[in-house]
Amino acid sequence: MEISPAIPAATLVTVCERADGPPELLLVERSQGMAFAGGALVFPGGRIDDGDRVLGGADEAAARVAAIRETLEETAIPVGIRPLQSKSESLELQSALLAGEDFGELLRLRGLQLDLAALTPFARWVPKFHATRRFDTLFFLARAPVADWQPNHVEGECNAAFWIGAKEALEREGRGEARLIFPTRRNLERLALHDSFDAMRADAGAHTIEPISPWVEEVDGESFITIPGGVGYPVTREKLDGLWRG
Repeated sequence: MEISPAIPAATLVTVCERADGPPELLLVERSQGMAFAGGALVFPGGRIDDGDRVLGGADEAAARVAAIRETLEETAIPVGIRPLQSKSESLELQSALLAGEDFGELLRLRGLQLDLAALTPFARWVPKFHATRRFDTLFFLARAPVADWQPNHVEGECNAAFWIGAKEALEREGRGEARLIFPTRRNLERLALHDSFDAMRADAGAHTIEPISPWVEEVDGESFITIPGGVGYPVTREKLDGLWRG
């Protein structure tokens, strides 16, 4: 079967530090009816569109714009936008985006600017599992806005949006209470190693951002989905039998 070209996409890992526990991450639960990863817990994100390229220009900059825009559209959490908007203003921006209004025009009319430097490149995943819909996704890290920002999800975009620790998300899947696709699980395991945003950002800077394309290998008669070692991930393979890939 011919493999289709990967769709350029971007994802944002928004980190909220807590005084009474480990950092929490912004996750959304995708709607069940979605063609890709329906019902899965994922970080907000989506494909890079032409408007993102107009605002960002170069490929990575356009990906940063897409990560910011998709996070705002899916959760109303304003990351990488200055000056910081009030919660009500962020909800208005979310509604306008969902109504199809142009992101660049919305920013211009409100006197807002994008702070692309607020995002730190973390990883790039290009799975080849899906022949009909594959994504070449850049993952970024960013701090959550100051104050207690609660995400607002919109039906049709996702079933839920919430803050949760990396370990807790993994444990929730282990109890059968959540579903994770392979890249999300690996990224959560990596993020769970760190107890602060600064530590996560240092880990991102310590590894080259290279495309990660998992492959199948046989070990002692069993099939495993495998990724390269040495790029920051504590778990580099998982049994193929029973693995859900979205």
